[in-house]
Amino acid sequence: MALKAKEIRNMSEEERKKKLGELRLELVKARTSKTGSAKIKEIRRMIARMFTLNNSNKLKKKPQLNKSVK
Repeated sequence: MALKAKEIRNMSEEERKKKLGELRLELVKARTSKTGSAKIKEIRRMIARMFTLNNSNKLKKKPQLNKSVK
């Protein structure tokens, strides 16, 4: 089951970290077993989606500097 962006956004910070760890472990297991490449691709996409949403949340929280050009 693929994680949707909406589901990831609704998770708390701790839940995201836990899920990311689970996905990384699942990826290692999928690579070592005879799992098809479609499953590996799906896991990699979920991990990338989590990183993308985590980074976008960090950018939103970061205060912007007030730059005045003179």
